[in-house]
Amino acid sequence: MLLYILDMFGTAVFAVSGVLLAGKLRMDPFGVVVLAMVTAIGGGTIRDMVLGATPVFWVNEPEYLWVILATCVLSMLLIRHPRRLPWYVLPVADAIGLAVFVAIGVDKALSYGASPIVAIIMGVLTGCGGGILRDILAREIPMVLRTEVYATACIAGGIMHTLVLASNAGAEFASISGMITTLGIRLAAIRWHLSLPTFALSK
Repeated sequence: MLLYILDMFGTAVFAVSGVLLAGKLRMDPFGVVVLAMVTAIGGGTIRDMVLGATPVFWVNEPEYLWVILATCVLSMLLIRHPRRLPWYVLPVADAIGLAVFVAIGVDKALSYGASPIVAIIMGVLTGCGGGILRDILAREIPMVLRTEVYATACIAGGIMHTLVLASNAGAEFASISGMITTLGIRLAAIRWHLSLPTFALSK
């Protein structure tokens, strides 16, 4: 039940990030909903398509769609001035959602018989895929392809998840270990503005 609640929380937070970007680009309400939907469930949708999980998760669980729609409406009504929010609120909430999404992606891939490395990739895809699609639609370079410590946190969390599971620990403990790892690295990156070195060719 706790994981389900956190999953819905993460869905709402990711949807908010889509709404904020849509507002920055001055999109109409339909554009807002599309960008929020893509951000919140895009990664999980691609994951299910890759794994051959049909239908994709939100077809059988439409509550995800209702959470996104409600988030869009509330965000458009209440968040008129995002800069008035404390700077850390959305990044920290996003980090919590990210950690949960990665764990869910790893668990689902393993339940379909995927190898550990494939499960880690599916965890990263679940956590980052929606944001990549959002940024592509907004004609921006996806955040995970820049110096931000984001996908790296997902990879570390996925590795921890699969390693703990391989040590014959319980599935619940493995999921929690992975989530704590992803969350810890992401929060550290937010707190101390950590970034990866860039690759640049000399002129």
